[in-house]
Amino acid sequence: MLNFDEARFLRIQSGAVALREGIDAAVAQCLTAGAENIFFLGTGGAAILMQPAAQLLQRRSRFPASIDVTAELELAQSVNLTEKSIVVLPSLSGTTKESVALLAKLKQIGATVITLVGHADTPLGKGGDHVFVNFAEDDTSCESFYLQSLFIALSVLKHRGELAEADRIFAELERLPDLLLAVKQGYEQKAVEFARKLAASDYHIMTGAGNVWPQAWYYGMCILEEMQWIRTRPVHASDFFHGTLELVEKGVSVVLFKGEDSARPLADRVEKFVPGYTNGMTVLDTADFALPGISPDVRALVSPIVLATVLERISAHLEMIRNHPLTTRRYYKRVAY
Repeated sequence: MLNFDEARFLRIQSGAVALREGIDAAVAQCLTAGAENIFFLGTGGAAILMQPAAQLLQRRSRFPASIDVTAELELAQSVNLTEKSIVVLPSLSGTTKESVALLAKLKQIGATVITLVGHADTPLGKGGDHVFVNFAEDDTSCESFYLQSLFIALSVLKHRGELAEADRIFAELERLPDLLLAVKQGYEQKAVEFARKLAASDYHIMTGAGNVWPQAWYYGMCILEEMQWIRTRPVHASDFFHGTLELVEKGVSVVLFKGEDSARPLADRVEKFVPGYTNGMTVLDTADFALPGISPDVRALVSPIVLATVLERISAHLEMIRNHPLTTRRYYKRVAY
């Protein structure tokens, strides 16, 4: 595979899986101590990656789960954020400015902070009440953060008696690193074709629904915009029909991500509509990838992880086709802002 270290990938994703028991113990401790709600926060892309886990709890648990904008929450605060709150703060660097600022407020409030970081010797690495460290870099962080946050949500469900067959689900998830590597290997040639389609346009409408919608948003904002300087319009597949559809015309690129949860019909609706008005539709569907031994319910849970792992292969080829390294920036962490 192009510019890819298989052993490194397995080490990082296996590292995320290895954190499960510690995460489970931390969640159990928080709930036993009387936690009343959980906030999934973070900044930028890391915050977006927390959304599937938060949504899982919002849909399947009576334990209140919230998503908020960290920078706004630090300024405006919330009556629901108290000493009885669990706060999940992910940051690959462990130094993200907005999250570090909020951490100081959280200490004053007395909330219990779970930090997910790539480096221990950092403000967030040192500042959490429960700190989980798994080194990763940009090309491997999505799967790692998705897994860790999913383990948090599943542990909440488990300890509240809201998760059937927890042992089976966790056992299947432990197989994921090897399965994701196989997915990458099998998709390499198709990744080139997909990358060529992305390179052919300087504007893409990115859409999806359910737990894969955040991946559409993330890929548009953090990869195509930040790392490739390609303009995108991320829009939820439902909201697609409340404005964005008017931008669809001949030659317009629409990139549709499809997962396997209950929201899939919303993506089907977009897939049915778009080809009648543009020849620029590209679909990436997790149902097309074999995951031996993974049950349908777990496939639905890991759809955003599968998309992330496939999109990494697409990005690797995209930077070569466009002669634009994914590490090139003009402003991000380059100038004062």
